[in-house]
Amino acid sequence: MTTTQAIIGSRGEDIAQEWLRSRGYYIVERNWRMGPHEIDIIAEHYDTMHFVEVKTRKKGGWQSAYDSIDEQKIRTLRHGAMAYRTIHHIRHNIQFDLIAITVDERDEIEIDYVENIL
Repeated sequence: MTTTQAIIGSRGEDIAQEWLRSRGYYIVERNWRMGPHEIDIIAEHYDTMHFVEVKTRKKGGWQSAYDSIDEQKIRTLRHGAMAYRTIHHIRHNIQFDLIAITVDERDEIEIDYVENIL
């Protein structure tokens, strides 16, 4: 990952975090890691723990946020969530979500929230 990609990704996670907060989600963790598993945002909303993958793209890019969720990413999300759930003794329902953020050339932002991506 290049420095530019890391900056864009971090900005996208900031935007996603604030978007979730503004809708009543409680942010439990951000960039949680255990071994090869990373979860961008872990948020609680009512009786559900949301494991949120954030993908930020420039408008007109060659790959959409949705296309970047491949089998390996799905496995990583599932294993990471199960590890988190075990370590923290989580009894909530769990859900895997995607926040796709698109930034255009005028720095205008479009947010697309997809629940239950798995």
